[in-house]
Amino acid sequence: MTANVRDASIDDAAGIAKVRVQTWRAAYRGLVPQSVLDRMDVQREAERRVELWEEHHADARRHELVAVADGEVVGWAMCGPAYDRVEGVTGELYAIYAMQDRWSRGVGHALLAESERRLAADGHERAYLWVLAGNERAATFYEQHGWHEDGGEKVEQGMHERRRVRTLGVRLGSAPGVV
Repeated sequence: MTANVRDASIDDAAGIAKVRVQTWRAAYRGLVPQSVLDRMDVQREAERRVELWEEHHADARRHELVAVADGEVVGWAMCGPAYDRVEGVTGELYAIYAMQDRWSRGVGHALLAESERRLAADGHERAYLWVLAGNERAATFYEQHGWHEDGGEKVEQGMHERRRVRTLGVRLGSAPGVV
C-alpha cells in the first residue's frame, strides 16, 4: 500500500492530531512520564491546531506535510527556519511522525526526504532536529538517513533531547511524494 506526501491543509488537523497523539504514546512509552502521555487528547489537539492554523502557517518558509493512504493521514512532518542559533545551520525539522502500523514501511522516509527537499529549496544548506534520549528507533532511522549527533543537548519539560545535523542535498533513489 502506498502513501502520498503532500502539503497539509486545515482539513488535516484531526488526522495530524491523531498521528501525533498515537505516535507519542507508542514511541515515547517509558521515555516520557506516563501522566504526560495519558493527558494527550486527540480532540483537544485537533481543536488547538485549527485555532492556531493561520498563525502557524503565516511564514511561507514553514512547511507542514502529511502522508496520506486510503484517504487517511498516516504520517506528519513539519520543517522550516531553525528556532535555535547553531553555527552554520539555518533549517530545522520540527517534527516527523508516522503511525505505528506504518513504521518501517517507507512513510517516515518519504516525509523526511520531502522535508529535506523543502528545506534545501528554501536555501538551507544544513539543518538540525532533536531526538529524545533513549529513542533508539528514531536515532537509528536518522543515522541511516545521514543525520548525525553534533553534541548539542537540551532538557525541556523534563525531556532530554540530543541534536542531530545534516548537510542537505539531493539523495539518489528518493522520489519525493510517493512511498
